[in-house]
Amino acid sequence: MGAQLRVYKRRIQAVTATKKITKAMEMIAASRIVKAQRKVAASMPYATELTRAVTAVATGSNAKHPLTTEAETPTRAAVLLVTSDRGLAGGYSSNAIKAAERLRERLAGEGKEVDTYIVGRKGVAYYGFRERKVEESWTGFTDNPAYSDAKSIAAPLIAAIQKETAEGGVDELHIVFTEFVSMMTQNAVDDRMLPLSLDEVAEESTRKGEILPLFEFEPSAEDVLDALLPRYVESRIYNALLQAAASEHAARRRAMKSATDNAGDLIKSLSRLANAARQAEITQEISEIVGGASALADATAGSDK
Repeated sequence: MGAQLRVYKRRIQAVTATKKITKAMEMIAASRIVKAQRKVAASMPYATELTRAVTAVATGSNAKHPLTTEAETPTRAAVLLVTSDRGLAGGYSSNAIKAAERLRERLAGEGKEVDTYIVGRKGVAYYGFRERKVEESWTGFTDNPAYSDAKSIAAPLIAAIQKETAEGGVDELHIVFTEFVSMMTQNAVDDRMLPLSLDEVAEESTRKGEILPLFEFEPSAEDVLDALLPRYVESRIYNALLQAAASEHAARRRAMKSATDNAGDLIKSLSRLANAARQAEITQEISEIVGGASALADATAGSDK
């Protein structure tokens, strides 16, 4: 019975050590969420105003540009998938991958070939295990992205949208990332970055009661759109990376809290089993002592006769 008690004690010690680790990871993730939320909030005004400026240029001119012009028969699309570099975040990366798979199926159903670009080791491992082609990938910064990371990601995507499809270019740019709604809610979404849907932007501005500004273009609307194209793509990618980072920290905090709570429940269960084993051991020792004393008394009584 002593051996069983030692087993329970070792398991309690192991689970207690694990609980300390998950609790520390939960606290770290919670502290990083606030910083990530601030970055998301700080990036929103720039992205919003840039989108409004692009819309104003496009609606105020007849310029044909990859930023705003739909292809007559789109045949190729690029999809940027944003996942995590690390695990222990629940279903964060798997939900984004599932959203990308659904988008891929939808685009394929529309007769479009899909070029995949991936951010995060989890997405790279998923596609690598299935031996699927990935145009480019980026890792090492998903939990704390910088604007320079967004620029490095945007460069090949901009080059692809500016090429003809016959030369390896694409007609559309899509991004799949996890949108941060609240501490408890993060949704994997897919969004088309290019071409920009002017009707949707105008409708959203009307719904918010905003009036699109009027601009004069120098030297021309085409040159303005050429200058705004990289800024627009970079800002959209940067905002998506920041939202994904906040979502990753929130998902990791929730997962680590669940792991900590489960470890606490397991410690309680093991403690009850250890107490039962200790009680059984004590009971057996008492029984052995009583039995030995009784046998000794019987032997003594027999010798007196």
